[in-house]
Amino acid sequence: MSNIVAIVGRPNVGKSTIFNRLTESRQAITDEISGVTRDRHYGKSEWNGKIFSVIDTGGYVQGSDDVFEAEIRKQVELAIDEASVILFLVDAQTGITDLDLEVVKLLRKTNKKVVLAVNKVDNSKLLADAVEFYNLGIGEYIPVSSISGSGTGELLDQITSFFEDENDDDETSNPKFAVIGRPNVGKSSIINSLLGKQQNIVTDIAGTTRDSLNTDYNKFGFDFTLVDTAGLRKKKNVHEDLEFYSVMRSVRAIEHSDVCIHVIDAERGFEAQDQRIFHIADRNKKGIVILVNKWDLIDKKTDTSQKFEDEIIEKISPFTDVPILFVSALNKQRLLKGLEVAIEVYKNRNNKIKTSKLNQTILPFIEKYPPPAIKGKYIRIKYCTQLPVAVPTFVFFANLPQYIKESYKRYLENKLRENFSFKGVPIQIYFRKK
Repeated sequence: MSNIVAIVGRPNVGKSTIFNRLTESRQAITDEISGVTRDRHYGKSEWNGKIFSVIDTGGYVQGSDDVFEAEIRKQVELAIDEASVILFLVDAQTGITDLDLEVVKLLRKTNKKVVLAVNKVDNSKLLADAVEFYNLGIGEYIPVSSISGSGTGELLDQITSFFEDENDDDETSNPKFAVIGRPNVGKSSIINSLLGKQQNIVTDIAGTTRDSLNTDYNKFGFDFTLVDTAGLRKKKNVHEDLEFYSVMRSVRAIEHSDVCIHVIDAERGFEAQDQRIFHIADRNKKGIVILVNKWDLIDKKTDTSQKFEDEIIEKISPFTDVPILFVSALNKQRLLKGLEVAIEVYKNRNNKIKTSKLNQTILPFIEKYPPPAIKGKYIRIKYCTQLPVAVPTFVFFANLPQYIKESYKRYLENKLRENFSFKGVPIQIYFRKK
């Protein structure tokens, strides 16, 4: 199973700041005013080779304390239900509050692992005062400062020690193709058309699909599992508790999949939310196929599809080597072709190249265009190899790997894509000392 860490706590204890630090981003807005985080944020983090998802469950107060406590309760209950580990954050400068105690009451009802982090421990006096939090009855705590980063190493050590092994304990070992996208783009309709029956409920109401629905399928002599996911909408529009739960399930479905079939609405085009969904799949290093659905509703000219494709490629940059197909779930137009391409992407994701063939192909390009010299020092790449991992990952050994720039990394990726079959698949490249 995929590991999810949910950050819970009352407002203004630093949940968003710790989220940004763990995910190495500035995705969540932070401010001293309580209630800035009104939606939920999802990010990826890695510590000592363990990759996991982080969710910032930000509740906010509006009106009375009762409204506030109710919101906190909802957030924590949802986090408890779906998360692997709960990160309970408290504030050393404020001490224990009634709202902290409300969260503790809920945490005591769960068998999930809880890590207590005392935030804003910025000096030795606050470190000494933090012993107060033993009174919460949760056990040991970890003092941290989300601003300076002190204590985050110990915190991550503690969190990852509770993770389960990433064993695939599903009933089936078939490859998983997750159908993802915004609400109402036709994900369930596409699956129903492929299956030839009304298996998944389809309505005009956004958010009809609440859970991730798995269906075993065989096509072109290939066994796989189709996963219909809930639509991922803008976070500010995620109001219902049930829908938040569905979004968490969708993120998990993406993490568990091998290929993401990203469906977009031809009438609305490739919007900002489509871009965000694409990058969730990209960050998780999944194979990606883009299906432009409802193409039958578009007035077409000679270059309509080309312009549409160019627009998509511009927005998904820098990872642009992605197959794009124009389909119609209603007319069953090119759906089987889309499935065929998804199978090809899966095979590309599992493509393993022999070290001898890899070096024979790539080294001449490196000799022709070597990395630029830095401060009079010449960079020489000796050889390269593909690592035996799920995602196509290549290591290039050089005398001065620290001086190789991102632009040259993109050059090598382009050469790999030109000479080997990696369409629709993110590639990872690392440089090591030799």
